[in-house]
Amino acid sequence: MTRIQDSSCSIARSLGVLGERWTILILRDAFDGLTRFQDFRQSLGIASDILTSRLAALVEYGVMERVDYQEPGSRRRHEYRLTDAGRELLPLLAALQEWGDRHLPRAEGPSVMRYERGTHAPVRVAFVDQRGREIPSDHVDFVPTAAYPEARLQLLQDRRSA
Repeated sequence: MTRIQDSSCSIARSLGVLGERWTILILRDAFDGLTRFQDFRQSLGIASDILTSRLAALVEYGVMERVDYQEPGSRRRHEYRLTDAGRELLPLLAALQEWGDRHLPRAEGPSVMRYERGTHAPVRVAFVDQRGREIPSDHVDFVPTAAYPEARLQLLQDRRSA
C-alpha cells in the first residue's frame, strides 16, 4: 500500500487516508454499527477488491481495527471496528451530512437528524471554545505555526496584498 506523502498540511495527510468516497461511506456504516465485510458490501454495493483495499487502509492508519470472529461451523473471519481515532471522525461525518442537507437538499428532507440524548434538542456541528461556548466560524482565526511551509505562506501573503 502506498504510504501517505510527508506533507506539512494535516488536511492533505488526512485526505491521504480518508479522501475517497467509499472510505467515508464505510465509516458512515461503521458508525451505524456495521462491522462485517459482507455487511459493508451489501450496504454499499461496493466491489470486494475495493472494499478490501479501503478496509486495509483504515486498519493500516489506525482508524479501524480488525478483530477475528468465528461462527459455529464456519471459517474464521474478521470484523472491522472503529478505534478511538475512528470514533473521533464522527463530527467530520456529521459536518458533511449537515452541509449536504443544507446545500444539496432532497425534496423528502434530511434522512437523519441529530438530537441531544435525553432532551431531544436538535444539535449541529460547531466550533466550541475551552469553556464550552459556541464560536461563530467567522470569529475563528487559523494561525500558521513555525511548521507552516514558508513558500505557501509567502504565496498567501502575496495574494492578500495584491
